[in-house]
Amino acid sequence: MSPLDLHATREALRAGRTDAVQCLDAAIASAQSPANAHTFVRTCFDSARREAFAARPGQPLAGLAFSVKDLFDVQGQPTPAGSQVLAHAAPAERDAVAVARLRAAGGVLIGRTNMTEFAFSGVGVNPHHGTPANAADAQTVRVPGGSSSGAGISVATGAAFVGLGSDTGGSIRIPAALNGIVGFKSTARLVPTDGALPLSTTLDTACAMTRSVRDAILVHEILADRRVRREGPALAALRLAVVQPLFLDEADATVRGAFERTLARLRAHGARIDTIELPPLAELPGLNATGGFSAAESYAWHRLLLERSGAGYDPRVAQRILKGATMKTWEYLDLVRARAAWIARMTQALAPYDAVLSPTVPITAPALAGVAPGEERDAEFFRINALLLRNPSVVNMLDGCAISLPCHVAGELPVGLMIWHAALHDEAVLRIALQVEALLAGPQGA
Repeated sequence: MSPLDLHATREALRAGRTDAVQCLDAAIASAQSPANAHTFVRTCFDSARREAFAARPGQPLAGLAFSVKDLFDVQGQPTPAGSQVLAHAAPAERDAVAVARLRAAGGVLIGRTNMTEFAFSGVGVNPHHGTPANAADAQTVRVPGGSSSGAGISVATGAAFVGLGSDTGGSIRIPAALNGIVGFKSTARLVPTDGALPLSTTLDTACAMTRSVRDAILVHEILADRRVRREGPALAALRLAVVQPLFLDEADATVRGAFERTLARLRAHGARIDTIELPPLAELPGLNATGGFSAAESYAWHRLLLERSGAGYDPRVAQRILKGATMKTWEYLDLVRARAAWIARMTQALAPYDAVLSPTVPITAPALAGVAPGEERDAEFFRINALLLRNPSVVNMLDGCAISLPCHVAGELPVGLMIWHAALHDEAVLRIALQVEALLAGPQGA
């Protein structure tokens, strides 16, 4: 049975059927279970119990547990970002803004979650702390998705109601899709990244995973310090787009089937869905040919640390960071200008539509054994990594917003439906996602 979402648990708190300490005890039991063997790199159960005991049911998070990706500052703790080389860094003097806002809303921090070292991969493998196992398959150990791997598993298993993470090329939406939960990447500028160790200052977004769209809306309101209007046009009044061919290229049978089934159901309920081409998408390989923002900006941050402690890095991560060493200043400035022009063309092309629909990622979670650390598996690792990042990274380059929600049926591995648009269409994307989630939750054929 899937864990209750945040809203249902708050209702139980208000009705007196449970209390925050009981909920925290259940979260701790999950965090200590074999399903979360590599989910947390640090836990804070004792302080969490004290905070849960003092929580007020009327607060938005009401004393319920949240987890924090290991790249966010927590006062009094180092911020290693999944690495060994920063394990003994000086403790943070204050909470990151996103952490502070979750605490102020009544959230109780249960622990720091494992991640791809320095957030530089969509697979979720970590050779230093072990790799969290995907929560959706008890038979085969599958990749969790990354880079916010532990954050996703903490939410999917019931160890946290909110998994705070970051999304630079899909790092919230990929683990959400592969584990059958919800991940919302807001327009980057809406949530401060102060106190988060950067991968790409251009593309990084502080955001979270939850168990439902309504929870995603509430958490976004907390993180962005804004209100979201829930009411909007019915599905039948919407004009949606599906982009061919990029987002379905190399899609496996489960993903293709779930996506086509979802489109058919939406159309049956009156949604207008146009199949369109987006010619600017063909420009992306050329724009990123010199390494892209993540390589250049991460190298600028890591350059001196790599010189001192490069042998302690995950070799796959170091390899990607070092690509930034060869980018020339004029190439970086050209990329900044080219991206701005590309965003303008994309935004104009998407203007007639309320949102775009695509699979979040084109494949279900592959077995971990095929991409585990080891040079003999590097080629397969980088192939899978590129596939997982391909669809969601479009939205980061667009400076847009997107949500991934489950669209598979019982008995299938999880498949994520991504609903997305350009910058500052966050409310529309969230309102549409509420309707789609409700429709997909209903009986088949209804």
